[in-house]
Amino acid sequence: MALTVAIVGRPNVGKSTLFNRLVGKRLALVDDTPGVTRDRREGQARLGDLELTVIDTAGLEEAKAGTLTARMRAQTERAVADADLALLLVDGRAGITPQDEHFARLLRRGGTPVVLVVNKCEGRDCRFTLAEAYSLGLGEPIAISAEHGEGMADLYARIDGFAASLPSHEETSEQPEADPPLQLAIVGRPNVGKSTLVNRLIGEDRLLTGAEAGITRDAIAVDWEWRGRKLRLIDTAGLRRRSRVGAKLEKLSAADALRAIQFAEVVVLVLDAREGLEKQDLTIASLVEEEGRALVIAANKWDAVSEKPAAKRNLRDRIETSLPQVKGVPLVTVSALTGRKLDELLQAVIDIHESWNRRITTAELNRWLEEATAAHPPPAVSGRRLRLRYVTQVKTRPPTFALFTSRPENLPDSYSRYLMNGMRGASGLEGVPLRLVLRKSRNPYVRGSG
Repeated sequence: MALTVAIVGRPNVGKSTLFNRLVGKRLALVDDTPGVTRDRREGQARLGDLELTVIDTAGLEEAKAGTLTARMRAQTERAVADADLALLLVDGRAGITPQDEHFARLLRRGGTPVVLVVNKCEGRDCRFTLAEAYSLGLGEPIAISAEHGEGMADLYARIDGFAASLPSHEETSEQPEADPPLQLAIVGRPNVGKSTLVNRLIGEDRLLTGAEAGITRDAIAVDWEWRGRKLRLIDTAGLRRRSRVGAKLEKLSAADALRAIQFAEVVVLVLDAREGLEKQDLTIASLVEEEGRALVIAANKWDAVSEKPAAKRNLRDRIETSLPQVKGVPLVTVSALTGRKLDELLQAVIDIHESWNRRITTAELNRWLEEATAAHPPPAVSGRRLRLRYVTQVKTRPPTFALFTSRPENLPDSYSRYLMNGMRGASGLEGVPLRLVLRKSRNPYVRGSG
């Protein structure tokens, strides 16, 4: 069983850098700006032969109740309470500060064991800071450099010694994992209610929320289960128009959100129902389609819409007009605040995921092709009729089809769209991004053709 380890400390001491070092990936955003991390982020790590669940947390700071900083600190305190072990990081270059002393006192009062780690000790003499660190009353400190990977053996030895004292963490035989969780990314513009939606789905205040726009910075994954189906919900930072993204940190957050889309299976695009479908919403939806991900649109804050029938009709008309490449995409009107139609939203996610994975038999496809070409024959080019010989599905996720024709370079885009729309309706693939690859068919009367 993996040991749960929370990394805590004041801002800008290297918590996210150590988190990335342990998980072996650049998952958490790292920047010189203090307070980059806001939500707590979990990752699976290996340190030697130790399996760890590592939690990156926001910097510990004093704050007035009700402020964003206070909500960040509450998330950190919850992470420490849930962990088996806490690593308190201090900055070896800055020395021990009054903030370090204050939070060391808080951790000593808590019930979670603490290991004191002095970071940023690469290529320098940290003896003074290490000696000073004993004053925190947390035992012998460990000197490391999270950025360069120095001191990891000492950190392993300390965590391994702690793990050996916990009978609940004895090694057990590994069980093969059943079906992997469905990767579900929640995306949208800033302040449309993405984090509130995730919190309502899982039934706890796992993610920071508030009236402030742009609270979420990292793409935060939360494992969850709905009606026996495992889901990995990925909350992302709000995506603004590229021309409005200027700060380096916002660019990093946007890149993290785009990576979440690339690795997702289904993407829920959350929009503010009071504002309708804006240009940036369409840009995000087009990006999801280009990546070949299955898409569901959630019109959030529906409880605040007055003329609901007219608003839904306008939304559907705008989607059909502006997103013909995902004709029939599911639209669900929800309220993250009240929980309205969240089960319907999740059912739409499951249904479109099944369609995204669907495989159509070649016989069924060619029966449809025969009917489609009889109803609307392909155009003639230079007086010669294009011949569509047969079609077959070559892959799923998204469904991709190869169409063999006599002269693929001469088939108009408009006719390809006609075929894809017909295939979408006939095969029950409404709302799913499709790919149609044109291939030249072999002429049996030409020697060496094929």
